[in-house]
Amino acid sequence: MFVRDHMTPNPVTITPDVSVPDALRIMRENTIRRLPVLDSHGKLVGIVSDKDLLHASPSPATSLSVWEITDLLSRLKVAKVMTREVITVTEKTPLEEAARFMADRGVGGLPVMRGQNLVGIITESDLFKVFIELLGGRRPGVRLTVSVSGAKGTLARIASAISDAGGDIVGIGVSEIGES
Repeated sequence: MFVRDHMTPNPVTITPDVSVPDALRIMRENTIRRLPVLDSHGKLVGIVSDKDLLHASPSPATSLSVWEITDLLSRLKVAKVMTREVITVTEKTPLEEAARFMADRGVGGLPVMRGQNLVGIITESDLFKVFIELLGGRRPGVRLTVSVSGAKGTLARIASAISDAGGDIVGIGVSEIGES
């Protein structure tokens, strides 16, 4: 499985000069939590998440008036709060490698590049959908959890026994345990 098979193609993007309130509005309107940031030539220069934007917003405990806050926020641009060192993947990146990048680096989404061009984005939500699909989560049936040793043929024997009993495997996940 590759990123290209599960990414969101042609993601919504913004430029660095978009204001924080406008970026939040774009996210709400599109029901998304991160926006790749492209310069005027279409080159990826950053990424901004809803958390980045919310952290840039003032605390409710501020002594500023609502009008002062609105004015200050309208002048704050995404360029000031975006992440500039963006971790990216290609369309041919294996899905598990993209998931590992996200987990290891604590990011919720990765822009997908074809050369210098942004062609998609892969997010935690996309990975959750794949997880559900792989484990047969949308298909009716009995769920079986099995921990197996790494001994050759163990999984084949289990699958054969299920088939011989008339069972249908709708998804499978493998958790390997050490041999006793």
